[in-house]
Amino acid sequence: MLILQIETATAVCSVALSDSGKTIHHVDLNEPNVHASKLTRLIEEVMTETGYSLNNLDAIAVSKGPGSYTGLRIGVSTAKGLCYGLDKPLVAIDSLYSLAHGYNKLHEAVSANSLLYPMIDARRREVYTAAYDGALNLKKPTQAEIIDVDFFNDISESDSIVLFGDGADKFAETFVADTRVNVVENFRQSADYLSGPAFQAFERKNFDDVAYFEPFYLKDFVPLKSKNP
Repeated sequence: MLILQIETATAVCSVALSDSGKTIHHVDLNEPNVHASKLTRLIEEVMTETGYSLNNLDAIAVSKGPGSYTGLRIGVSTAKGLCYGLDKPLVAIDSLYSLAHGYNKLHEAVSANSLLYPMIDARRREVYTAAYDGALNLKKPTQAEIIDVDFFNDISESDSIVLFGDGADKFAETFVADTRVNVVENFRQSADYLSGPAFQAFERKNFDDVAYFEPFYLKDFVPLKSKNP
């Protein structure tokens, strides 16, 4: 069951190929503003490295958001174009869920009573985040949140609170005195983390309508104003 996976919700531009939920090969490019120019090239690289052709694919999976407006638009439009051209189903995976899945994949000893907060940067002290327990059950739905030192004060029934993702790094100093909160710095998104969730969705036939699917932006796009007159 071959699934091509596209991840462009953050500054990382990433592509992976998986077989029945196991990643065969993936490429992560952590450079700003390269999604438009490099995504197609990364897809070609992954397919060449694995020896498969696009016609061998069973589905295309894409990280649906929340995240960067521009990145999501590029990733989703590319995925939809491939689905149209190849007549393959589209599988859209929540970006925060795949990030949490990736954390669990690399940290097998996560306590069931831990609260995992994947975080995607939304500028300044705001992040897109959700809360999952150690078994990846959703405990708090996706929101745009402003994080401060008191944000977790109402949480009492958890062994630990783990923050990770490109939105979490800026809070390392904020929670340095709170022993319950562990900020895992430099944990970045990857198409590799879509493998398990995409395969699960495929088996359940949780496909998205290629014609009408839109990314989950969460917030309306607000363009930055130029400083030039």
